[in-house]
Amino acid sequence: MGKLLLTGVDGNLGNQAAAYLLQIADKDELIFCGYNPTVLATYAEQGIETHETNFNTKEGLVEAFSGADKLALISMPFVGEKRQQAHRNVIDAAKEAGVHQIIYTSIVNAGDESNPSVEKIDHIYTEKYIKSVGLDYIFLRNSQYAEAMITNYFTFAKSDGVLKNSQGDGKMAYISRKDCAKAVAYALKSSDYHQATLNINGQELMTITDFVRIGNEVTGNNVTYQEITDEENYQIFDAMGVPRTTNGKFKKDSEAPYSSDGMVTFAQAIRLGKMDDFTDDFQQLTGQEPLTVRYMFEHNDAFQVGERHSKDS
Repeated sequence: MGKLLLTGVDGNLGNQAAAYLLQIADKDELIFCGYNPTVLATYAEQGIETHETNFNTKEGLVEAFSGADKLALISMPFVGEKRQQAHRNVIDAAKEAGVHQIIYTSIVNAGDESNPSVEKIDHIYTEKYIKSVGLDYIFLRNSQYAEAMITNYFTFAKSDGVLKNSQGDGKMAYISRKDCAKAVAYALKSSDYHQATLNINGQELMTITDFVRIGNEVTGNNVTYQEITDEENYQIFDAMGVPRTTNGKFKKDSEAPYSSDGMVTFAQAIRLGKMDDFTDDFQQLTGQEPLTVRYMFEHNDAFQVGERHSKDS
């Protein structure tokens, strides 16, 4: 049995996945990869094999992946051909290095051609490419991070108290990024899944109005929800200095560290009922219940979206 390789350990999701993986796996069966040599050094000091990697080029990846049986590819934080090329580099190198299975972090309903999310284009491309090269796989199709919307809730609580977006009455099973990370760790460690597509959903389906109500009950705020058009949604992000695409410039400490194209088309997908897949796949994979939105609001300091951790745009 080869090693378990986790990419992106210097990012928000990857760092948390590393922490969970260290709870359920031995250090000598792990390989950690990432951009940041300072972060990697903290793991190397613990006796974990580490490699500094840049997925924008295939150079050095085969060597870094050598000896791994399973590899968790945490999707890159930019959108479009650049991300697709980076993912191809990883997949091709994994195949050449003798990796048998890839765990990939995708999004719910990625395979639906009518899903308007721009994010899903890269995700379904990557899923299909992994299949095309003949690798075994576990696709973790994550629901929306609750952290993103908790941070968003407080952004509007501090302004006019009206949370505005264009997702309307669509439903989403909001899940903590911590639980998505837990799913990555357990998928890497598990030997029970082959050619599997899992929906990683939160505790329950809810509308954004439901989400806001829970936030108010916990915090004592009186935030309300107002549906706006997609174009009005873009204008809000424009005013916050959020770039429309991931090729733009991101502000440090932004409360919305994503591109508005990604967020607005995601809201559109929710509004159209394209993101309401709901299963118990997380519970079956981990043996645990996902964190509730109420719990995350009760401990909201630990459930903020955080900074963007990419050397790319």
